[in-house]
Amino acid sequence: MTHVMLHLGLGSFHRAHQAVYLHQLIQSGDSSWVLAAGNTRPDMAETLAALAAQSGAYTLETISPAGEHRYERITSIRQVIPWTVDLAGLVARGADAATRIISFTVTEAGYYLDAANRLDLSNFADLRADVAAARAGQPGPTIYAALTAILRERMRQGSGPVTLLNCDNLRHNGDRSRAGLLEFIGLIGDTALFDWVQAHTTSPNAMVDRITPRPTPDVRERVKAATGVDDAAAVMGESFIQWVIEDRFAAGRPAWEKVGVQMVPSVDAYEEAKIRLLNATHSCVAWAGTLVGYQFIHEGTQDPVIRQMAHDYVTHDTIPVLDTTEHPCPIDLPQYRDVVLDRFANPAICDTNQRVAMDGFSKIPGFIAPTIRQRLARGEGIESVAMLPALFLAFLQRWHRDQLSYAYQDQAMDPAVAHAMCQAADPVAAFCADPALWGDLAGDERLTDAVRRAYARVQAFAAEHVRQAPL
Repeated sequence: MTHVMLHLGLGSFHRAHQAVYLHQLIQSGDSSWVLAAGNTRPDMAETLAALAAQSGAYTLETISPAGEHRYERITSIRQVIPWTVDLAGLVARGADAATRIISFTVTEAGYYLDAANRLDLSNFADLRADVAAARAGQPGPTIYAALTAILRERMRQGSGPVTLLNCDNLRHNGDRSRAGLLEFIGLIGDTALFDWVQAHTTSPNAMVDRITPRPTPDVRERVKAATGVDDAAAVMGESFIQWVIEDRFAAGRPAWEKVGVQMVPSVDAYEEAKIRLLNATHSCVAWAGTLVGYQFIHEGTQDPVIRQMAHDYVTHDTIPVLDTTEHPCPIDLPQYRDVVLDRFANPAICDTNQRVAMDGFSKIPGFIAPTIRQRLARGEGIESVAMLPALFLAFLQRWHRDQLSYAYQDQAMDPAVAHAMCQAADPVAAFCADPALWGDLAGDERLTDAVRRAYARVQAFAAEHVRQAPL
């Protein structure tokens, strides 16, 4: 019997990551699992149409730091589900007994969680609308509403247990998305579904990693030149790839360990290393690079001043709280740091600052505040890590003055609140007092003082680059 993994969020990252692992397993001779995939929102229409026309197949281009290009036809997606407003195709596929895993990639901000890990209904009209729709028995585009519609039908049909597998850069992603889902189901008053989800689903935590820029037209051109295939759904990524998953599945899983997936009892150490050494550093480079006029991540990483900022943040403030005598880290963190910076410096990837800089109002509390919180709790300084929120505040000031070279996207940002913060008499104090960004640290004098000093250094850094820029 062939089992199905349904993926919600058929974007570039899924096709360069989860779909690749399953493709490799199928290529090894194990065809017991295949993928079905679609979107809960009406986006990427052209890409989905191209994938449907190609029966789910597409070409993956990978580029190593040394500049080696490889091309592979990925064929693990066997069903491309077209978007409809009622999500009928996704609901039918997810409710089918052959579907044993429902995975999803919706970005960090797509979980609508506040600092206390509760659904932030007050700030998100689309989430409130989906609660109302679900109460009326209708699906909706948010991940919670889509899963609720699928799981209701699965329960009705008696299709058996299913694993809900989060594939986003969200700390404790399985636990937190599960809590959000159960809160959503509680809000709509469906006690039968609430009990069924608790009894018949699991939500393993997972860590995913592969830099995957949005495909540009030249990716399609390179694929055609190298393979002879004109692929409108071609995708590219770096050669590095990693997936670590807690082995808690409700209805079986692919034998991913045969193709390099790390199946572990706990993902915590891997997750923290990735979020703080890679994700936070990525944002640091994007915000700093934008301030001095770079377009791409590799440009900022190759800038010695920006690279030193990132290096110091990891070395001085982050590694000491992740690798302690009481809790030694199983990962060689200095080596991990160096590999990350080498990956970011890969000029062939051409990952844009625009892509990486987005969603700062989710990334400050998710990626950066935990290091600050731990160091302050230990009575230690935060001079290096404070550079990251200072960079974001300077970046936000550019956005406020409409001086960014690109459109800034941030699902968790209230524009009115952000503008008010930027035009306050003391923007640093207003920024550091925002509870959505800082939770229990909001207004802490130690935070405010450190970010104020860092903000002065950021302004000096940006001014120096302007003076050094060629005429």
